[in-house]
Amino acid sequence: MKSDWFNLHQIARNSFIATSTLYASTEFNFSNTDRRSFCFYARDRSGFVVLKSEKELNNALSKAQDGSLPSVFYFTAAWCGPCRLIAPVILELGKKYPHVTTYKVDIDEGGLSNALGKLNVSAVPTMQFFKGGVKKAELVGADVIKLRSIMEHLYK
Repeated sequence: MKSDWFNLHQIARNSFIATSTLYASTEFNFSNTDRRSFCFYARDRSGFVVLKSEKELNNALSKAQDGSLPSVFYFTAAWCGPCRLIAPVILELGKKYPHVTTYKVDIDEGGLSNALGKLNVSAVPTMQFFKGGVKKAELVGADVIKLRSIMEHLYK
């Protein structure tokens, strides 16, 4: 009985690894250089304001903290599956609430580790919601229902 369970577990594990490898090889086609998977580069193309340096992040945070700009900071990574899942929802909500600026921060960008540590960002996706100069909420994970609820509550 024990050996049958072990064999079944090994078969399932090996199938998962093979499927994952196949999926990764089709998703990450490095030979096609003009394909920009999982990335949003310009605000007019996607709705995100992409922050690529600690200086840009600090400037955006100071705007959010002085109360002049309701903001959502979306901390993500290119390798993060849940981030790819929730990104279209964030874009949709950005169109629904155009007065809210959505900043996208790739945690793997160089030089952001100090700022990420100060903001206590330890997992992705993480969304931090600012209104009236104060961080009103934080959402860690790809909970679409909770994301919609927070946005509705804060920015309606």
